[in-house]
Amino acid sequence: MLAALAAPAFAADDTAPADARELDRVTVVGDARDSQSSTATRMNLTLRETPQSVSVIDRATLDAFGLTSVNQALGLATGIQVEQVETDRAYFTARGFDITNFQTDCIGLPMPYGLVNGDIDLAIYDRIEVLRGANGLMSSTGNPSATINFIRKRPTPDLQADAALTVGSWNNTRLDVDVSGGLANEGAVRGRAVAAFEQGDNYLDRYSRDKQVYYGILEADLGEATTLAVGASHQRNRPEGVLWGALPLFYSDGTPTDYDVSTSTAADWSHWDTDTTYAFAELQHDFAGQWQAKATVNYQETEENTELFYVSGTPDRATGLGLSPFPSAYDSTYRAHYADIYASGPLTLLGRSHDVVVGGNWARGNVREVSRYSDDVGPDLPPLELFDGYYPKPVWDAPSAGSDFDLERESLYATVRWNLSDSVKLITGASRTHAQSIGDSYGVSNSSDETKTTPFAGLVIDLAPNYSLYGSYGEIFNPQSELDENHQFVGALTGSNAEVGLKGAWKDNAINASIAVFRARQDNLAEFAGYYPGTFDSYYQGTNAESRGIEFDMAGRITDTWTLSGGITHMQLVDEDGQNTRDYVPRDTFRVATTVEIPQVAGLSFGGTLRWQSQIHVDDVLPDGAPVRVEQDAYALLGLMARYEFADRWTATLNLDNVTDEKYYPSLYWNQAFWAAPRNVSLTVAYRFQ
Repeated sequence: MLAALAAPAFAADDTAPADARELDRVTVVGDARDSQSSTATRMNLTLRETPQSVSVIDRATLDAFGLTSVNQALGLATGIQVEQVETDRAYFTARGFDITNFQTDCIGLPMPYGLVNGDIDLAIYDRIEVLRGANGLMSSTGNPSATINFIRKRPTPDLQADAALTVGSWNNTRLDVDVSGGLANEGAVRGRAVAAFEQGDNYLDRYSRDKQVYYGILEADLGEATTLAVGASHQRNRPEGVLWGALPLFYSDGTPTDYDVSTSTAADWSHWDTDTTYAFAELQHDFAGQWQAKATVNYQETEENTELFYVSGTPDRATGLGLSPFPSAYDSTYRAHYADIYASGPLTLLGRSHDVVVGGNWARGNVREVSRYSDDVGPDLPPLELFDGYYPKPVWDAPSAGSDFDLERESLYATVRWNLSDSVKLITGASRTHAQSIGDSYGVSNSSDETKTTPFAGLVIDLAPNYSLYGSYGEIFNPQSELDENHQFVGALTGSNAEVGLKGAWKDNAINASIAVFRARQDNLAEFAGYYPGTFDSYYQGTNAESRGIEFDMAGRITDTWTLSGGITHMQLVDEDGQNTRDYVPRDTFRVATTVEIPQVAGLSFGGTLRWQSQIHVDDVLPDGAPVRVEQDAYALLGLMARYEFADRWTATLNLDNVTDEKYYPSLYWNQAFWAAPRNVSLTVAYRFQ
């Protein structure tokens, strides 16, 4: 079991520029300015024109509810499940499958292990676009789950600035500063700078965080038709007392454990330092005839330095004994270069104008990891109720293991939006991708070489001025390097997504709603199947799974004073034999966020969030081989918000999370888990300079 856990445990972790936006901290959910997305096709289509399920989490929503990290924001997204397996690592799922495609301005490589290490801070982003289903045109490799696209903040031509100070439970403090404006030539050269600083303790014993975020971007109009943008960002995380693994879920007699919410297995010397740097440049030119071309290059570097403390075993119910330590020191460096160039514009054929996108991208990445151990691990742990984090820090003198592999990907893509009539649009396209991995990962070959064409087709029929019927089909694939029982490569994972639905948009796209019926397939996923005889080397087998369900999503300003966003997902998830699989994924979820302005009191507004999910469970075995099941009952989480503009340019926002103090596991993805945060509060005071 430890070997199976250890492999993922060592994991590393374009859209066109957004219109210039005011920095005012307003509580608008689903602003009409955010109702366009190019995540699916590189065409700037409204949500109603896009033949896939798309949600947008805008900056106003992030500010209103104090959502500063990707885990918090995606926890409110329709159909997205945040699998918080440790304090500083998380998986994400959609439609039953892992999300591996995280992009910035539509560009990126799938995460090497499907894990996000550290936390992605949202200070530098204008919004998050969530496209559910396979995104084979723009993300040809990955899973048929979803694509998460982070859209960076852009400069504004006029000077605007704001600052916000947040204080909250467990001595948490955060400072955000955002300055934007023209620098020369009456706004032809403009810039933006963002910084955020956060630190504090935590409800978990010994856990604390210290985070810094910096971002800068310059834009210049090189002429009436050409724009150049360059920028960089850096995030520095220094958490201490981190979890590697989590708490045991059951005692040796099969009864579930029930530790205090604050219980942690972290040693007091454990830490997980991460530094992530991005740099990018974009050049866009508008040609005559409404054609434009855009070239983008990106660089990413993530460095991790850790000293970690894992605890294994099954405790005795009477004594609490039976837990053993497994410390490790882990360092890694992940570097990647991405480049993308495309052209888009109209094409006249058979008397009608159609929309065309043609482009290609190139990516190179490398992963270098070293894990160090100790020959003198030390004694077993006392009962966790008595463990205070003190444990002798080992000398890392045992043999090391690690990874050293390179990732390569090249794609050519093309898509056409055929305007068959004023009310019927057909989108067809394909991506031809070559993906290669060369090297080794913890003693196992990580080499693969796959080339595949992934098609996409979508049809949108306008039924009325505000309603559209749509259907789409897309494919995706992901090379895999795992070996089967016969020492042969398992082969590439393949996946597809088909959906049909109805979309509506009202009030000049200020309100958007959709309902979709979907079927997502994932074939030949490499899953652990055992160990080679006489070794602890794992072998794998390909497994198939399919999810089918229905999804409702909406967002917008319902009235002049009431905004609402949310969604419902219901699905089934079965294996090739028709049996339930991946039971840690809830089959039913509900998300809603709303704000109401009080007309009788100028500047006063209230809001709330509600997250609900159905029951989940995980199956395991006791030390004697008997089966055991751990369940997390269905639960709901309520959040409340109050905001008041108490003076000119001054606002105060109070957020209360987990109002009912629900005790729950945030994930059963692994066979260990920890309790999520209890009731907590934060107060943000913001000042707008311009």
